Amino acid sequence: MEKFKNFKDVMDYAIDRLKNDSYEVHTEKWQGKYIKDDPKFKMIETLNFSFTCDINPDIDVLKEQIKPNVAWADEHIQERLSGIPYNPPPSHVRWPFAQKNNAEFGGLTKFSHTYPERIWPKDAIKHLPSPQGIRFDYGDFNDVVNLMVREPLTRQAYLPIWFPEDTGVVHGGRVPCTLGYHFIRRQDKLHVVYYIRSCDFFRHFRDDIYLCARKVLWLLERLKEKDNESWKDVTPGTLTMHITSLHIWALEKPLLDLRR
Repeated sequence: MEKFKNFKDVMDYAIDRLKNDSYEVHTEKWQGKYIKDDPKFKMIETLNFSFTCDINPDIDVLKEQIKPNVAWADEHIQERLSGIPYNPPPSHVRWPFAQKNNAEFGGLTKFSHTYPERIWPKDAIKHLPSPQGIRFDYGDFNDVVNLMVREPLTRQAYLPIWFPEDTGVVHGGRVPCTLGYHFIRRQDKLHVVYYIRSCDFFRHFRDDIYLCARKVLWLLERLKEKDNESWKDVTPGTLTMHITSLHIWALEKPLLDLRR
């Protein structure tokens, strides 16, 4: 796996892979809509794209390295970490790539899923007649925090975004791109492994990395608040990302060098 010290180098690596180690693919659907018969929806795809990069603890440095859509991403990370299962999240109308105000994806009422809902499912499901899993109650990001307080070296600190209701897409709607985040402490570093099935380089890649890194910083803050003795010397470690499909629209390939 490629290892980097700076996310700027990750961006260059991704661009080079998309330019030189990719192929065309024309999937049946995109964002829940059928696109198979429309030639402009051909994609360039790199399969099984992975990297590891050090996480700088300074948010301003992360912004400079990653260059996310800062105004939206800084608003949306607060929604993801708020403890509130927003659907829709208020920032969706300010997402730079919103289409028709996201109306065709249900954004004016409810999306099929949101990240705040998946990160904080307890409040999202408490109105249901039987608000729990098969045998046990749902967990949320705070439960991940509490687990790592109890067991700092646990291998079980996983925050799922892909839920059983997404399996097979039986509802016919949209499902999360992110599968989940695995947090793990080794020595005095807090690392994250980010599993994602599908990622659009131009519209999501930079923001996804930035939002993931911000989750690590938030988690570390909460752990130090709850058990400073055990966590006071721990610093952010690495962000490892595994993407099954990193892609762009085929028509956008000439634009890749403009995003270095």
